[in-house]
Amino acid sequence: MSVIKMREVAFTTVLSVFVLAPTFVVAQDGKAAVLAHIENNQARYGDVAQEIWDLAELGYMEQQSAALLGATLADAGFQVEFGVAAMPTAFVASYGSGSPVVGILAEYDALPGMSQARVPVRQPEAGTEAGHGCGHHLFGAGSVAAAIAVKEWMESAGIAGTVRLYGTPAEEGGAGKVFMARAGLFDDVDVVLHWHPGDRNGTGVYSTLAILSAKFRFHGVSAHAAAAPDRARSALDGVEAMNDMVNMMREHVPQETRIHYAITAGGEAPNVTPDFAEVYYYVRNPDVENVRSIFERVVKAAEGAALGTGTTMDYEVDAGAFALLPNEALGRAMHANLEQVGGVQYDEMDTEFAEAISASFGENAPPLSQAAEVGPFLVLPGAVPASTDVGDVSWVVPTVGLSAATWVPGTAAHTWQAVAAGGTSIGNKGMIVAAKTIAMTAVDVLTNAELVAAAREEYLERVGPDFQYVPLQGDIDPPLDYRRKP
Repeated sequence: MSVIKMREVAFTTVLSVFVLAPTFVVAQDGKAAVLAHIENNQARYGDVAQEIWDLAELGYMEQQSAALLGATLADAGFQVEFGVAAMPTAFVASYGSGSPVVGILAEYDALPGMSQARVPVRQPEAGTEAGHGCGHHLFGAGSVAAAIAVKEWMESAGIAGTVRLYGTPAEEGGAGKVFMARAGLFDDVDVVLHWHPGDRNGTGVYSTLAILSAKFRFHGVSAHAAAAPDRARSALDGVEAMNDMVNMMREHVPQETRIHYAITAGGEAPNVTPDFAEVYYYVRNPDVENVRSIFERVVKAAEGAALGTGTTMDYEVDAGAFALLPNEALGRAMHANLEQVGGVQYDEMDTEFAEAISASFGENAPPLSQAAEVGPFLVLPGAVPASTDVGDVSWVVPTVGLSAATWVPGTAAHTWQAVAAGGTSIGNKGMIVAAKTIAMTAVDVLTNAELVAAAREEYLERVGPDFQYVPLQGDIDPPLDYRRKP
């Protein structure tokens, strides 16, 4: 089903969710408790986040980061199971029993090529090529903070239900959550909560782009490029011919489509015709079926390139994800909590750092005061031009998320500015905003059966009566080595 063509959903039950007197006192006491826990322990959770920032481990290689988060949860009384869904760095941490079950997502993978020191100018960090350009060190630690706060309240107040933290590896292109969804790890969950670092605080109703990615490998024949070129068949020619054809195809696909590639192997020396070359492709579109059909055309381009260059080609799909399915009932509940928490307050040191970062954006940089604000609840048509494996989770269980200002206003993801701010108190403060909002929303889920019912009703309306979840990436195994160089 296309997200961009989703049917209109009636939300007449949404407002009644928030005026239910019987659970109001319990919920307010619970929210006060989780806020107090996070406030009193924010330095500890900030230390966890910054340790993961220092580790900067790539997807499916996050052994130390995952172990740190898992140990933090185990020390707090959670039952932690590692290696779920055939992924060594994936884990599930649970507390409580029975319904309702509230799931909280945590990420912790870094990005290659994003090394950056904790300074407001471009300066790679010595000893590493990777960096947290998407803030997943904060995502993981903040979600753990929220889960522990909820657990402490449940235990002290005798609240029934289950809180479950999902440690999800390799969001950046590895689609760890898709394998967890395929394994049925969310099948008994009532609501899933998540968040993401950003340059502002907000929630809303919006979708994303579905995505399918693959590595195309061309095999040729090596020879001396000057003395015996007639004996050679260049694998790099195959890659370049494929890229040329795909670039011409861009004019003839739906305009919301995004196609990206990077040549990950193309030879070692100009005088040796390369017998191996590899190119890594992403194909995105709001509609899952469009992604499927466009990807098939990319494969045909690869086949034609191999035929025309006298090489052979094989390809490996390594990830795919659905577009995000929104849920307005949950979104409005989360937004009310975010408004209560408020935005990020800079101190003098934060302001000095932020001003230096902001200067790198030029004259059109937004005001720093944006970090302290909570934006209005947004209902956006179409799709945000980004992809996330949270999309698959949202098609399995009602899901909601928020953005928190862990970066200086005006910062884009996957930039040195994002890495730098995420390694400072600016990042930690935004993380605490998210942790508090997630924890308060979990309290709503655990105390308000009508909210859970409204979210479920909306979910069923959006997916339609005939929907059956089948992962876009099919039955492939987790690509545990996708970040290793060929």
